[in-house]
Amino acid sequence: QVQVVESGGGLVQAGGSLRLSCAASGRIFSPNFMSWYRQAPGKKREFVAIISNSGSTNYADSVKGRFTISRDNARNTVCLQMSSLKPEDTAVYYCNADYGDGANYWGQGTQVTVSS
Repeated sequence: QVQVVESGGGLVQAGGSLRLSCAASGRIFSPNFMSWYRQAPGKKREFVAIISNSGSTNYADSVKGRFTISRDNARNTVCLQMSSLKPEDTAVYYCNADYGDGANYWGQGTQVTVSS
C-alpha cells in the first residue's frame, strides 16, 4: 500500500517563506516523478512544480524564481521551498508520486495560508 504524506503547511505573512515536505512509502523503487499541485477555494487543482528522479525540474510560471523543488531519492522525499509568498499562493498543496507504470498517488494535502 503506497502512502504519500505531506507536512509543513501553515500561516505566513506575505513576503515570508515556508517549506513543504512529502514522503512516499510502500514501493521498493523511487517514484519517477514527484510533484506539487495546489488548489485554491473555488478553483481547479493546478500544477506547481515537478522533479524527476534524475533531478530535472519544471515550474509553473506563477512560482518561478520564488519556489524551489528538491528531492532525496534515498528517502523518497520531496520538498518545496516557498519564498516571497503572496496571498494568491494560498491553497491546499498536494504532493504527487508518479511511478511511471500507471501508478500515481496523491497525498491528503496541506494548507498554506498567506496573509496580506
